[in-house]
Amino acid sequence: MQKFTFKRRDTGLFTDQQLNLACHQERLLPFINRVFSKENFEQQIALKKQQFSEEKRAVLVTVLTQNYANITTTEKVKANIEALKESTTFTVTTGHQLSLFTGPIYFIYKILHVIRLAEDLALAYPENKFVPVFWMASEDHDFEEIQTIQLFNQQITWETSQKGPVGRFDLTDFEAVKNTVKALFSSHTDNEIDILMDAYAGKNLAEATFSFVNALFQKYGLVIVDGDQRALKTEFVATMQKELEHQFSYHAVQKTNEVLQKEGYKLQVNAREINLFYLQEQSRERIVKLEDGFFIEGKGNVTKENLLAELMANPERFSPNVILRPLYQETILPNLCYVGGVGEMSYWLQLKGVFDAVHEVYPLIQVRSSLLFIDSANAKKMDKVSMNLSQLFEDVAIVKKAYLKEFAADDVDFSSIEKQMLDLKSSIVDKVMAADFNLEKYAQAETLKLEKQVASIQEKVVKSVKQRHETALKTIEQVNEKLFPSNGMQERSLNLFQLCATGNVSEIVELFYKAIDPFDPEFVVLRANEK
Repeated sequence: MQKFTFKRRDTGLFTDQQLNLACHQERLLPFINRVFSKENFEQQIALKKQQFSEEKRAVLVTVLTQNYANITTTEKVKANIEALKESTTFTVTTGHQLSLFTGPIYFIYKILHVIRLAEDLALAYPENKFVPVFWMASEDHDFEEIQTIQLFNQQITWETSQKGPVGRFDLTDFEAVKNTVKALFSSHTDNEIDILMDAYAGKNLAEATFSFVNALFQKYGLVIVDGDQRALKTEFVATMQKELEHQFSYHAVQKTNEVLQKEGYKLQVNAREINLFYLQEQSRERIVKLEDGFFIEGKGNVTKENLLAELMANPERFSPNVILRPLYQETILPNLCYVGGVGEMSYWLQLKGVFDAVHEVYPLIQVRSSLLFIDSANAKKMDKVSMNLSQLFEDVAIVKKAYLKEFAADDVDFSSIEKQMLDLKSSIVDKVMAADFNLEKYAQAETLKLEKQVASIQEKVVKSVKQRHETALKTIEQVNEKLFPSNGMQERSLNLFQLCATGNVSEIVELFYKAIDPFDPEFVVLRANEK
């Protein structure tokens, strides 16, 4: 396996706003506390240590201990959970929806990035401990976004009529979906897929995803957090109360949005007047502000007093949306840095005012690593058409034009032969006429036959060259489509298992783990060796 690094800007895959988030955060200082850098973790540690109490640590460790009680995990994970009791232990976090079988492969990149980040920070700040955390978006209710994966040209979908927060979905008919995946690897008896599928189990999708992600990353000490927990929501009650009473997050975001737009930045999300949902087993409904109270679909009108009383008695019934979820996460974790994709991190630029309004520490933010994986089959195709790595980021039409210019320009050029043919024809006719003037017509007819023979040869050569180069041009198109499906980034559609034809999942995960450098923001290309 070979690793190559390209400047994000040179790939043409990212906007200026996304490039600033990844490489030039100094340009974003009005919207963040400080630039992501190894040195700036020192200040972040001091701030979070001062603010995050022993009581909060105790609640977090208790919840994690309970959640891990029924699954098998490594001593490294257990040690990381235990370490969270200490004031010198901090987290670096990423999060994602409960995508079916991890969904797009950037799910994997995110997690490996925070694992590597925690390891590098431990070397830089040996007096502290750093725990990589994966936050499960178990309260998300957009099931259509997570229910399908494409694997070996087969679309695999979990069909269910359940509604509401996806983490609470029971696993009715889920076994059949797992069996479909298992069948794709059945010819390899010694594979890891069956073990992972067996781990993908529980009373609901949240438990199954928790167990599945643990099975994938437990060797690295990853700690998984499910925010849909009464004890954790209790830590967030004061903020949710302020939201219901004063709609503080809406006002904070609107103020920031005005400045962002004046600076020419694109807004990633829109704040609602109230950025909380009301959560029940089969529903997650907006809380709508009325003049004299609130409205909740399926519940009707609710007075302010009654809804606040319900918040105090049952905080687990309230769920933060995209505006408040980051604040919730930072309230219950001793977190220093949040890592996400370029789109995800764009909406964090809208949130600093929300943090300031409740005096919560705004974390360092970082764009996750982006990787492009070229398997051995596509590496071989690239070599066959002499396609270099820098051409990966060029328009396909430009790559094809460059190929033809290099390899086809001389193949069908018969101009020198045509000139020689004219000279030969003239010499033959002159020679024949010099011997017998009456043989001119004969000489002309015979040389015409010769011309036709040469033309026939040229026609066959042109046809052969055209066929040969059509294959090459088609190969260039195939490589592009494989590495940039539908002109999009590979990491947003490729599933991890697609790279594990023999079921060697841990081997592929380890390959990406070694390739990621959390303090290098540039774009990584991994090229497999040809087989």
